[in-house]
Amino acid sequence: MTARSRPLLRRRLVAALTLVLTASASTAAAQDKDGAAADNDYRDRIIAPQSLAPLPPDPEETRDDSGLPRSLRIGFDYARNERGDDRYDESGVSLGGYWETADWGSLSLDATALRRNRGEGRRDAREWSGAATLWQRGVYLDGGWRGDNGLGVIATPALELQRNQYRFFLPTVAMAGASSQWSRDSDGRSVYAAFGRAGVFDGTRTVGFDLADGEVAALGAQWRPAQDWTASAALLSTDGRIAPDERGVGYVAGATQAGHWAARWSSGADSVQFNLLNSHSRDGNASGGWIDASARRGRFRHDAGLFSLDPGMAWGALPVNQDARGGYYRLGYQYGRWLWNAGLDEIRSISGRGFDGRYATAFARYQASTRLGYGASASLRHAQRGGDAYSVQGFADYRSDWGQTRLQLDRADAGGGERSWQASIDQALPLPEGQHLSLSLAYAELGQRGLEATRSASASLYGGLRLGQRWSLDGNARWSHGDGPSATRGSDINLSLSGALARGWSLSAAVYQSRGSQRSPFLLDPLALDSPFQRLPRERSALLTLRYDWQAGRSLPILGAAPGAASGAIAGTLYLDENGDGVRAASESPAANVTVILDGRWTARTDSNGAFAFDRVGVGEHRLQVVADNLPLPWSLVEAPMAVRVSVRETARVEIGATRPR
Repeated sequence: MTARSRPLLRRRLVAALTLVLTASASTAAAQDKDGAAADNDYRDRIIAPQSLAPLPPDPEETRDDSGLPRSLRIGFDYARNERGDDRYDESGVSLGGYWETADWGSLSLDATALRRNRGEGRRDAREWSGAATLWQRGVYLDGGWRGDNGLGVIATPALELQRNQYRFFLPTVAMAGASSQWSRDSDGRSVYAAFGRAGVFDGTRTVGFDLADGEVAALGAQWRPAQDWTASAALLSTDGRIAPDERGVGYVAGATQAGHWAARWSSGADSVQFNLLNSHSRDGNASGGWIDASARRGRFRHDAGLFSLDPGMAWGALPVNQDARGGYYRLGYQYGRWLWNAGLDEIRSISGRGFDGRYATAFARYQASTRLGYGASASLRHAQRGGDAYSVQGFADYRSDWGQTRLQLDRADAGGGERSWQASIDQALPLPEGQHLSLSLAYAELGQRGLEATRSASASLYGGLRLGQRWSLDGNARWSHGDGPSATRGSDINLSLSGALARGWSLSAAVYQSRGSQRSPFLLDPLALDSPFQRLPRERSALLTLRYDWQAGRSLPILGAAPGAASGAIAGTLYLDENGDGVRAASESPAANVTVILDGRWTARTDSNGAFAFDRVGVGEHRLQVVADNLPLPWSLVEAPMAVRVSVRETARVEIGATRPR
């Protein structure tokens, strides 16, 4: 078609369209004139605006969309508690919210105050406690620097090379103080400083903070000295260490000063990181070093390392690996339907009082079809002193109209009569959007050296169900019955009933009961650290919370992008993934009081059910990052942000599982 013919074609199309419309109008006029159209035939009519019925109120219209995002929440708590032989009441107030500014980043507040009443006649009969945290995140300065500043109950910052640990763990330290961290993405520079009073989290259902006598100071910097190289240096000084006590955990005397230096070379799929650590504590001077290397070759991934950690080595208040020398190798493969990995550790005790021997692991999973997958894992520990031990696991996953089913069998043998096994079935039911329910049944026989075996059966439930339009029931429950020297009978419960009372106001009631926790007999890794939080006393509580929430504002549009008018929400749970399958089973425990960050700016903490939520989130892709500042050892999380896509007026639900060595 030539340029001269286009105007002629357009004129002909317009003329034809005009002819059709004119004919239609003439036909309609003729029908009206002759009375051919029946009275019940369809006719276009214009309805007067004053005759229209009013529309039902839109909840979105009640929001104040002026200004930048901001929120406020106030909660009033009351709890009755039993912890071991101790009985007491708690009454508390919580206050939180955030405020985004145009030039000074986003501000978020999380504060609690609680009063514990232990009864008359005790020195601590009426005891006050509390915690408050104020964060300023995402504030920018000239030169591309971005800052995050915290004040109140926080954890010491950690650089990327400190968090990027394949085999060893460098914990952060909880404190009441201030921290400031500044980063520049263009050249990889990052610096931080923190100072405050040491302490531990307390409170049964309302979070408090118990100050210790010692102080905490931390300094660190990270930079790129050359192409493909990143280096970091960090100093940490703490007074006291965390250890179990009659109330759970507490601080014991003993100052520690430690320094960590790291350098990483990374090019493409290959990387090598060098680490040096030196500490001075009540156990004396100690040094350690370890090297972690990683390489990807096609479908294979290789990880290897060497380490030498002196006895008495320390970093902060929590325990770290020490008194060990050796190396490890891991080989992993993933392609198509296959996923498998295997590893071998050679470990020697420097003092001669620790573990000497080898530790081997293997895991394989095959996806036979879209519905069926199965696999197995095994661990073998050969010790020069104390005998050998092994554990094996077999499982099968099947997806049907009844949901996701997992059958699993675990067995462990540590010699000397310590033979244990457990058979379990997990079933996740298919339910409508916003509701979830999974069930677990297990039967176990746990052997102890020199004692009769303990047999136990258990049933667990985990889920969330809507009860009408306003109320919902969430949580998990576990019932068990056993016979033998270590038998437990009864229930572990963590349930909450919550609902809306009026606009902005909600009420929740929760019951919690735990008979304590014990170390799993199927965990054999000699380098897995035992947590001071691992064995807790029997605990029971009932909590009532009245809460008010208010939100307003919308995000500023970015140049070249659409304004953030549409919104949804993000809700999720954080849990301890016992079997490492990435799916929460009813028997797996939640992780409470852990910080979750949205887009590096807004924060939330998981509640007693491991749940967190961000309301009024702009439509599109966002990033969630979990800061494992209060996660029990030896559990860990991937530090890389998780991508979450939010749709209009919908809640994006995520489940994040913490893993541990097996």
